[in-house]
Amino acid sequence: MKSLLLNATLPKPAPLSTRFQQSIVPRRRSCFHLSRQFRSHSFFVPTVNPWIVVSPLGISAASEWKGVRSFQNEASLPESGEIHVILGPMFAGKTTTLLQRIKAESVSGRNVAIIKSEKDNRYGLDCIVTHDGERMPCWPLSNLSSFKQTIGSGAYDKLEVIGIDEAQFFKDLYQFCSEAADHDGKTVIVSGLDGDYLRRSFGSVLDIIPIADTVTKLTAQCEVCGDRAHFTLRKTEETKTELIAGADVYMPVCRKHFVSGQVLKEATRDIIEAQVCVHG
Repeated sequence: MKSLLLNATLPKPAPLSTRFQQSIVPRRRSCFHLSRQFRSHSFFVPTVNPWIVVSPLGISAASEWKGVRSFQNEASLPESGEIHVILGPMFAGKTTTLLQRIKAESVSGRNVAIIKSEKDNRYGLDCIVTHDGERMPCWPLSNLSSFKQTIGSGAYDKLEVIGIDEAQFFKDLYQFCSEAADHDGKTVIVSGLDGDYLRRSFGSVLDIIPIADTVTKLTAQCEVCGDRAHFTLRKTEETKTELIAGADVYMPVCRKHFVSGQVLKEATRDIIEAQVCVHG
């Protein structure tokens, strides 16, 4: 009798879908707030995220709408570009590799341009020339930030590939490359020395490695032993970092002969200084 009376007094539980709909309380125009929890006679369900977009067609339709919105947001983003870095000592073929890539891009129908530092006028100011005599027209600049203004915004917008030679001379290298690739959709190919004559970081070339798509490390041939050369040895006693010259001042060497060459230069310097003191 007691069980019959209990069954008669308790209301019949509403269907699950009805209880779920009742647990949704409108809070904003485009979304609803699910109550922190909703209880039934038989189970308890906590909500994980209180903010869920719900469409009249249900949660699955809302998920699809979220995907559409995400696709629309990605479609509105600018096309991303690329950054490729070519490193190595002097006489490793960095400029040759750069010109080969630029020519390949041009042959494939892409609009290209090359920039070099106006400091490098060894073979002429308005063209890039390799040690083997290969040349290509370029834009000589003191800084990369002036490139867009120099060629005009219309011409810049049409460009697809930008080559930069002797990149160690540009202080604004990082800013230009990140802006051109991340926001302007350009492919930027950078060629430069990774180290100076003392094997210290040279300019901003190493700074762009974290934002580069690829990094190519080239080697030359050691002029002393013929092994692979990773370093550049300065033959003269000049100590300033930026000294633009060719084979008359620099030579590629392996690790062994870089160390022995520095020792030889120091010994020669000590002898010269001693002779000056004696005759002075």
